[in-house]
Amino acid sequence: MLTKEEISPEMANELFQDQEKVLQFLADVKWKDGFVCRKCGNINYCEGKTKASRRCTRCKTDESATAHTLFHNCKFPMNKAFYIAYTLCVQGKVISSYELANALELNQMTCWKFRKRIQDCLVRHGNPEDRKHVPLETILIVEEIL
Repeated sequence: MLTKEEISPEMANELFQDQEKVLQFLADVKWKDGFVCRKCGNINYCEGKTKASRRCTRCKTDESATAHTLFHNCKFPMNKAFYIAYTLCVQGKVISSYELANALELNQMTCWKFRKRIQDCLVRHGNPEDRKHVPLETILIVEEIL
């Protein structure tokens, strides 16, 4: 299980700068126990069409690193989404959507909706006031589509 301590501030800063590194990080966390195709159950895969995706060798279904995660259908840069998740979950900061919007140069409503998605995940998987007891994997890799 990935703990919050395993993401050092230095590593987080590196991830904040590069969208591809965030995707690779998510893929590593998502498939740390190995790939299993959601469609046919096959465990063999090859590189998918997009960065950090995996393609089933049996049914040819592609699955992105963000599919079925907190970042599913995220329409803004992944490194900015990761910054929001890291700030709220790992650092435990209470930060407004206006502050996030200013810091990340995003629309305030975009930040509000993504922050709400994270808060809903915290409510479903633990106590939103005590983020220390919610494993980081639970926050990043949510099995249902949000």
